[in-house]
Amino acid sequence: MTRTPPRRRAAALRPLFPIGPLLPLLLLTPLATPAAAAADNCCLATTTDFPKVGGNLGNQNYSALSKIHKGNIGQLGAAWLTSLEGGAKSGNNQSTAVAVDGVLYIETAQGRVHAVDGKTGAVKWSYNPGRGGQTRRGVAVGGGKVYTLTTGNYVIALDQATGQVVWERQHNGYGNIAKVAVVYHDGMVYVGTNDGNRGAALAFHASNGDLAWHFFGTAAPGTIGGDTWEGDTYLTGGATPWIHPAIDPQLNTVYWTFGNVRAGSSQNGASRGGQNLFGNSLVAMDAKTGAYKWHFQSVHHDIWDMDNVMAPVLADITVNGAARKAVVYGSKTGMHYVLDRATGVPINPVDERPVPQDARQKTWPTQPYPRGGSFVPTCPTTDGPARAVPNFKQGCLFTPHWDEPILTFPGQGGGADWNHQSFSHTTKLIYTGVGYVAVAHSLTEASNGLRPLGTPMSGGVVAVNPATNTVAWRKALPWSVAHGNGILSTASNLLFMGQPDGTLLAMDALNGRDLWKFQTGAAINASPISYQIDGEQYIAVFAGGSGLPFADAPRGDYLWAFKLGGTVAPLPAPKPPALRRDITAAAVEGSVVNNTIVLNRSYSNGTVSTVELDTVNAMAPQHLRVPLGTTVTFSNPATNTKPHCATQFFEGLFNIGPLAPGQVQAYTFNQRGEFFFNDCTSPRATGKVVVY
Repeated sequence: MTRTPPRRRAAALRPLFPIGPLLPLLLLTPLATPAAAAADNCCLATTTDFPKVGGNLGNQNYSALSKIHKGNIGQLGAAWLTSLEGGAKSGNNQSTAVAVDGVLYIETAQGRVHAVDGKTGAVKWSYNPGRGGQTRRGVAVGGGKVYTLTTGNYVIALDQATGQVVWERQHNGYGNIAKVAVVYHDGMVYVGTNDGNRGAALAFHASNGDLAWHFFGTAAPGTIGGDTWEGDTYLTGGATPWIHPAIDPQLNTVYWTFGNVRAGSSQNGASRGGQNLFGNSLVAMDAKTGAYKWHFQSVHHDIWDMDNVMAPVLADITVNGAARKAVVYGSKTGMHYVLDRATGVPINPVDERPVPQDARQKTWPTQPYPRGGSFVPTCPTTDGPARAVPNFKQGCLFTPHWDEPILTFPGQGGGADWNHQSFSHTTKLIYTGVGYVAVAHSLTEASNGLRPLGTPMSGGVVAVNPATNTVAWRKALPWSVAHGNGILSTASNLLFMGQPDGTLLAMDALNGRDLWKFQTGAAINASPISYQIDGEQYIAVFAGGSGLPFADAPRGDYLWAFKLGGTVAPLPAPKPPALRRDITAAAVEGSVVNNTIVLNRSYSNGTVSTVELDTVNAMAPQHLRVPLGTTVTFSNPATNTKPHCATQFFEGLFNIGPLAPGQVQAYTFNQRGEFFFNDCTSPRATGKVVVY
């Protein structure tokens, strides 16, 4: 590595594409022969197998199989269903299956690995590490082994044929090695980390599990990017690479995305001045040594948890008549950054624009905006999927905050978050599932931001042309599909994607039109895959469910496979998750509390608190249930010190207040439904009335 320039020269790192010292050697190195390239290419379409999470090394989630097409999609049915964990309906099941030589390999939230016959659904072997359940996102297969992770920071290799342990290694000191999908290539196993003080991308020797190299997400003093952290905050800066990388073997390059920065808090930048590299960045590294090649930071000095941690997609595209090898990166900001994968130079220009500042947060003066725009709104709106709940102070993307909550859009749960995107070789479009969930940021929030109670959590699919970075079409869906809801595209211009209500959809890749649907029985937070056995094309997906962003998403342990003429019946539709972020407090009958709601007080076991609050549960009771025609009284106690309101949204039934301390006002509910309201003084405080 080169010596880091003095701190006063930190501006040298401001360009969007600083180039590492290895680039001249990289550009002078001849590419592999055509025969070798054909055998070891990042971006060849999958066919018989679907050998890794993401399909190929470029994470394209594309299959060249086309026997299932628009003309016969109506004949698609379930070939088999396997309940992998005896009917378990718990945990965060985010695992995508891989298919190799007719066998599917998959992990579950219970921590086990299963090998399943891709034709019959019969379980060939199962491995139980005995270390408890965990969130998992997918195994790797290569060199006759299946590679998995367990709690306790263990990396494990299993015999591909039997499931017996070949080696097991524990690697501490690099963050939590647990839920990131594993990638295998050319004798190496690539593993990301999550939830650590200082995240690291890791590479292990597939033969024995020895650590080959590591690359920390927070740069240390004396290394490239080391002067972008104030003091020693890099030691607790986070920047964990919590999604799997992409690999270009011809360039000998692995592309890894690093997550949000924190150093105490992801929303407080006061103590960690600087750009905070390599947080919120795509970093290109030597695949064999981990040596830095180049980086691109999409959010400087992040205080919004807006890390663009998606699995990078490698794509060969044509721009202005010239063939370009691109890496497409981005997600949470609702924007794609399309870069040359040899140099990191934007293929579509990216402009550094001035953004609002707050000296207390040590905000960076500019942020990168790709030309072509965003694929979701970047400010809250008064209607549509980005509409904001009332009473919050609002801002657009990159609006700073301090102690007062500022509601911005997109929130850190979308635009696209960590779903698996797809690049189609036939349409040349990138397909992305999105979520529309606004978030309020402030230093008073213990988490990464508040998704206000009652806020809609809808979503959709967007198709983006990476050659121009413009939206080709968009489709609305009732639920957010930004958390693992991967998209599979096929050569017959079909798209397959699962939804949180358990529905597996097939859509037209040209316009998003629904063509087919099937009820799997549980929420889907994984990518569908396609493979072929005995000349027959299959689609498979794991329906298990996860808690983000829908805590009430239906759970299961269902591995499904589909083929033309399949006859296995769908499962009964489970109770779908709530379309709005719900209030989970138990319902209180109006007759119990004299049909009265006390503003900005909490309620527990029949008792209203004596303390004025500004918390999310500061309505007493927070969940009231009354019959049609009931008059409900809203009361601001005389012992409160501030005026308070009850603003009903989005139906606009009432806007009570501001009520001074000691005042009351009533409203009669003459229509059935579920009605949310919040406070004008402290809009976090939210309640709902259910009228039956």
